[in-house]
Amino acid sequence: MPVHRIRTGDDTFRAAVDAMTSATLRPEFTWREIPAPSKMAPSTWACTGEILVHDEELASGRLVILHDPAGQEAWDGSYRMVALVQAQLEPEFAVESMLGDVAWSWVTESLELHGADSRELGCTATRVVSQSYGALAERPSTVDVEMRVSWTPESGDGSDGADPAPELAPHFAAWTAMLAAAGGLPPAPPRIAPIAPTHHARAPRPEEAGDPR
Repeated sequence: MPVHRIRTGDDTFRAAVDAMTSATLRPEFTWREIPAPSKMAPSTWACTGEILVHDEELASGRLVILHDPAGQEAWDGSYRMVALVQAQLEPEFAVESMLGDVAWSWVTESLELHGADSRELGCTATRVVSQSYGALAERPSTVDVEMRVSWTPESGDGSDGADPAPELAPHFAAWTAMLAAAGGLPPAPPRIAPIAPTHHARAPRPEEAGDPR
């Protein structure tokens, strides 16, 4: 039984997703399709992804792609990418006052790196510092970062009267790059050997998250 929710007759969206999922991605990235939310758009597709290096999970997240042929004013278009990025960073990030700005740069630079032209781009970066005291004082401090990102991919002008379909592969790759950056890996094109992370990062394993906003 398919887990995506593609409206009958929405061949434009189906073709865009098929082309996206057949593209080559960086070797540290693994993904799987998951049930897509049913109330956010007429057609939706979703997956989870992880960055793995030497069997260690450095970052994880979720991507949801929404399509409404009629368009939505808040999106300024008929497609919308909604992404989640999560990672656990080194304790020194607890005092890094610019972590939010760094996280935002991961987003913008990842989109630029892969030529994923977009508009209506938004991001919320949340840092959670956990520090133990008393009988638990020996437990190491942890710093978790969570980024919720959404954007509208640029597409054709629709001058032929058809619903313009953007090329989604660059946007999928950009999300992959966001995960890699959060996991401490430098930017890298596909088909290269894994590179040691620039900071030690391990993805937390949160409980199942609800629909992205």
